[in-house]
Amino acid sequence: MTLPAPDALTRVFANAFSAHDLPALAALFAEDADFLTLTGVWAEGRKDIEATLRAEMAGAFARVKLVTGRTKTRPVFPGVAQVMQRFVLSGIINPDGTDAGRVGAVLSALLTRTEGGWQIVSAQFTAEG
Repeated sequence: MTLPAPDALTRVFANAFSAHDLPALAALFAEDADFLTLTGVWAEGRKDIEATLRAEMAGAFARVKLVTGRTKTRPVFPGVAQVMQRFVLSGIINPDGTDAGRVGAVLSALLTRTEGGWQIVSAQFTAEG
C-alpha cells in the first residue's frame, strides 16, 4: 500500500493499528524498511515488521487503540518527508491481565515517494516520558 501524501500516514496508521489489520499496517512500509517498535524490537523488512507486530498484538497490545494527537510533517527534500505523530494508546494489558492505563507515544517516520505513492522507509514508535 502506498499513501497519496505523507500527511495521510497518521490516520491510516492509527486505523490499521487499532483494527489490528497487520497486513495493511505492514504494507505502509517499504519492502526493506526498518521499524523500532514500542517494545524496543528492531524489525527489518516488511515481513519481519508484520511478524513482530503480530507477536506484540498477541500480548500486551491485544486490545490497544490509538488516538491521534499533534502531527508535524516536514519535507526533507523532493521525494522525502518526515512525519511525527503523537498518539495516546489505551487498552494495553499488564502481564497480570489488568489494564495498564493510557500511554503517550510518538511515531517518527521517514517516507519516500515511489511510483505508486509514499511509503515508510524507516520509523520509530516510542513511548513518551
